[in-house]
Amino acid sequence: DRLHTGLTATSVFRIGSAMQALTRAQTAIPSVLHAIGNTPLITLGRITRSTKGAIHAKMEFLNPGYSKKDRIALQMIKDAEATGVLQPGQPVIELTSGNTGTGLAIVCALTGHKFYAVMSRGNSVERARMMSALGAEVIIVDQASTSKAGQVSGQDLELVRQRTEELAASLGAFRADQFKLSSNRRAHYLHTAPEIWRQADGHVDAFVDFAGSAGTFAGCAAFFKEMNPAIKCYIVEPASAAVLGRTSVDAIPTSSQKPGQHRIQGGGYSMAPGDLPQLDTAHVDGYLQVTDEEAIQTARALARMEGLFVGFSSGANVAAALQLLQGPHKGQNIACLLCDSGLKYLSTDLFE
Repeated sequence: DRLHTGLTATSVFRIGSAMQALTRAQTAIPSVLHAIGNTPLITLGRITRSTKGAIHAKMEFLNPGYSKKDRIALQMIKDAEATGVLQPGQPVIELTSGNTGTGLAIVCALTGHKFYAVMSRGNSVERARMMSALGAEVIIVDQASTSKAGQVSGQDLELVRQRTEELAASLGAFRADQFKLSSNRRAHYLHTAPEIWRQADGHVDAFVDFAGSAGTFAGCAAFFKEMNPAIKCYIVEPASAAVLGRTSVDAIPTSSQKPGQHRIQGGGYSMAPGDLPQLDTAHVDGYLQVTDEEAIQTARALARMEGLFVGFSSGANVAAALQLLQGPHKGQNIACLLCDSGLKYLSTDLFE
């Protein structure tokens, strides 16, 4: 459906190519909103030394809010204002693990909307402090009694969702629902994927993405499939919460964790495909599983070997890309995102 843009992937790419001379690096910009997107694509040449092929990683931690979620925050507010769903001065609210909330705090601060961020106590404290510093009102929701501190489960997310809906009704706020609004995937279809395609000069054989709302995967996969249907697109999940690639979280074997529990913040919420309306399963060529330890060790290796200080999900994406280079995509080009900055996890054990 062209994601309601009226444009094909090819036309989006051509427009982007014509405008690439006007990047944020080449001209003064009128506001921080113009610094969102057009992030560099880096080829990871050290962490892949023992494998054949290449990993091209989008440096999304260089966005103003230090994550890829700045893109969808801007798209959701722009689209809602353009359609009249969001009125001038109307408050905005959303549940967040911290990254979408940070992006919305930035965008709302510049567009005149009070922003309320609702998040689980299981997320890192840095994100809550950053949103508060950017003018957001942060509401922290306690975790479920069965959840482990620092590991946000599907139950925790449901508690946050319930509180968000209650507050949205009482405040008369616009719900910037990243799980339902098509602006989420549009941001990546219109911008992220075309940037990758242009920067990689079309040399993309496969794409991997750690799924939270699945908007990044949905938008990028749709674009890549239009440019070249042979490109394989894989969803990355925590090994202990791989519901999208399986029928039930209870069926997932695990040696050290309860089913559904994991430490990779920002996704892996044990949600079925039907609960992720952004996701078009026709674009999914496979599911890759990454353990906590693999994600953590890869994030640490990225810092040590590539000078890239990134978070858990970035480690998961690169670990999954390495799986492909060591298996079915040996010698090929894998694209992925470095989703956010490691600065958001200093209170966790990620870099201990």
